[in-house]
Amino acid sequence: MAASCALAAGLLCLASLVGFALPLPGYVHALMPVGLLGAHGVPRAQAFNLLAFITPGALMAWSALGLRAVLVGGPVALAPEGKAPLGSWRARIGASLWLLSAIAFAAQGVWSLDPGDLDGAASQRHASMWTLWWIAFVPGALLLTTGLWRARRATAAWALGGGVLMLLFAALPPWLLPGPIAQRVALAAWFLAYAMVARSLR
Repeated sequence: MAASCALAAGLLCLASLVGFALPLPGYVHALMPVGLLGAHGVPRAQAFNLLAFITPGALMAWSALGLRAVLVGGPVALAPEGKAPLGSWRARIGASLWLLSAIAFAAQGVWSLDPGDLDGAASQRHASMWTLWWIAFVPGALLLTTGLWRARRATAAWALGGGVLMLLFAALPPWLLPGPIAQRVALAAWFLAYAMVARSLR
């Protein structure tokens, strides 16, 4: 269930990126950030924010809750019945940080960009949620890696790979790789890491 939620979230975000960009004149994926499609004054911005940020973020939060349920062995419906707790306290904190990352991703759709006032409150909140999104994910991935390395090495490797890719592409200087391209690679790594970690823990 957790893996399916992450996969559905990734596909919905991808479909929204492609679908909402098609009728927008002059929008080029390689040159323009994802958040611009949901910015103030852009046609269908609210629908984009709902389908590309808020709903996928909610699905990823549900996925993170399922992951945490497996790690703590709790009664949450997402946890496989009869499964014993996995990993250590580090893995459980890592899953909690991934939950925070998902919430921050959804919040980007609540506080959308304002192209006419990039220093304004709305744009700054959007940028803050973007930063929180990847900053929460990276240490969460490292904690999951160290917490699961002995019990589930393959799962730990997926978490580590996602964290490294996110750190690399979210923090790359724009002269090495254009920001919009790096942003999309980071997004793909994020969705894939959630889906594969959840799938390998089933």
